[in-house]
Amino acid sequence: MPQKAFTGAISNELYTDYGIRRYGFHGTSHYFVTREAAKQLDKPVEEANFISVHLGNGASVCAVRNGQSVDTSMGFTPLSGLMMGTRCGDLDPGIIEFLLKKGWSQEQVFEALNKKSGFLGVSGLTSDARGILEAMENGHEGAKLAFEVFTYRVAKYIGSYMIPLDSIDAIIFTGGIGENSLPIRREILKNLKLLGFVEDEAGNEAARFGNGGVIAKSEMLGAVAIVIPTNEEFVIASQAAEFTK
Repeated sequence: MPQKAFTGAISNELYTDYGIRRYGFHGTSHYFVTREAAKQLDKPVEEANFISVHLGNGASVCAVRNGQSVDTSMGFTPLSGLMMGTRCGDLDPGIIEFLLKKGWSQEQVFEALNKKSGFLGVSGLTSDARGILEAMENGHEGAKLAFEVFTYRVAKYIGSYMIPLDSIDAIIFTGGIGENSLPIRREILKNLKLLGFVEDEAGNEAARFGNGGVIAKSEMLGAVAIVIPTNEEFVIASQAAEFTK
């Protein structure tokens, strides 16, 4: 990532002394699916631009320009960025000070932010997206709110990651939720209507359970939204094999 993307707006000493900066996670997943997307679009990955959306119990968005990551939603730790199964995602850091002054211990604060937030915290029910969707169908208001917060925040990150790209070839959905949850993908696409994406309903229905495929197109951008099953184990194994040659 360029320095402007990984640098926090904090004292430079915190970076030089402690290495505090944006690092990002899910790199093997974003690496795999962007290269698979380039193959499917018959375009050299070095000339391709993507927004890779890994949605699972952990979730992150990565902007990829000419095959290289230029920004990503997770930061110094996996706690930042998108709302997740039990993690809060982006949060005003002043809330930490507020809770500490209220008498919470450090352990209580970070237990809450890492293990009792996200889908679980907002819904008051479950950290599992499948449970959220089922509860929504049964009229559970907390589950409905969790669904709306999650899909809204994913769409916001996708929209913001148009900024570091000169153009875009595809938005890629991957991860357990990204690959399999039709309602979540559909809602995210609805939130991206300003970018011209029109859902292919049949394609979106079919692109589950390992099938993948194109689920929407934007004539305005000349781009597609596509589902690609990730394979992080393959990336780890193949890159490890390179080191043993």
